[in-house]
Amino acid sequence: MSVIINNKPDTDLRTSDFYYDLPEERIAQHPLEPRDHSRLMVLNRDAHTVTHRHFYDILDYLRPGDVLVINDSKVIPARLYGHVEGREDALIELLLLRSHGHDRWETLVKPGKRARLGMRMVFGEGKLTAEVVDIVEEGNRILQFFYDKEQYSNVYEILHEIGLMPLPPYITERLQDKSRYQTVYAREEGSAAAPTAGLHFTPELLEAIKQKGVAIAPVMLHVGLGTFRPVKADRIDEHIMHTEYISVSPESAALINSRRAAGGRVIAVGTTSCRTLESVSDEDGTIRAISGDTGIFIYPGYKFKAVDALITNFHLPESTLLMLVSAFYNRDDVLAAYKEAVEEQYRFFSFGDAMLIV
Repeated sequence: MSVIINNKPDTDLRTSDFYYDLPEERIAQHPLEPRDHSRLMVLNRDAHTVTHRHFYDILDYLRPGDVLVINDSKVIPARLYGHVEGREDALIELLLLRSHGHDRWETLVKPGKRARLGMRMVFGEGKLTAEVVDIVEEGNRILQFFYDKEQYSNVYEILHEIGLMPLPPYITERLQDKSRYQTVYAREEGSAAAPTAGLHFTPELLEAIKQKGVAIAPVMLHVGLGTFRPVKADRIDEHIMHTEYISVSPESAALINSRRAAGGRVIAVGTTSCRTLESVSDEDGTIRAISGDTGIFIYPGYKFKAVDALITNFHLPESTLLMLVSAFYNRDDVLAAYKEAVEEQYRFFSFGDAMLIV
């Protein structure tokens, strides 16, 4: 079932309205250890207060009866380096974005102009080859992959041999432990980037949350180009979101709905969980069990139906993620909080610190 969302509220806001100045040294280059020792900025929307804590203190802000909604999508080693078939000097960089089934993938190819229909590529000394079978836009291509199916049961097995974790370009230091770019509850492979708000949780913290009487409900959004594609349009309502695959099981939908009906809050871990919930929610906040594609774009003016509180990281200037957070609170207070985070030397982006908005 498709869940294509066309929900753009009227706005005069410009992309430049979501710019803030960030010194380069505030961009986190490596994850903290332990995971839950990152800092936590708590924004209270009713009291208009900002509180500085650590992530393990999140227990103080959760109540028995709440439900914590996590995105359990797993990052695949989606970055490949290879060359054009027959031309070892013609180097190719590939980022797998999403599966179309039957070993066909939408990919981001660099250099994109080189990737014409019918062109073949070689990766991992021939373990994996690919042919361009469709052109989507700019550097996006649909590739058909080929490999020895007697040796490998699926393309994921090869990716784990020859692929690299798709760290964002602003992370320039080598990641020593690949598991640190996965949440501890990651389950189904398919994401081209991590749902980073979940990186702060440890198994021990999750157990303590359950012991407090907070339910944990997994949903899934396979992170692709829709999440991290830059906004190039001047007006934010002219930006087109790429669709991403989401899935909400009947069990998770029932758990979320029962907790909300009993007075508990729905707390989304990350913008991907938030977008998933808002995509499958009825106007009264009831969550439906659905699998399909969503192109939901949330920015100021959007009326939230399902999410009562949000755990998130600090996002890039002028990004759709910062626009979503600004919609959940308001742009002026969020940008003021970001300014304070810079002054207080918080760590930003994927491996950075966290924010809780209640």
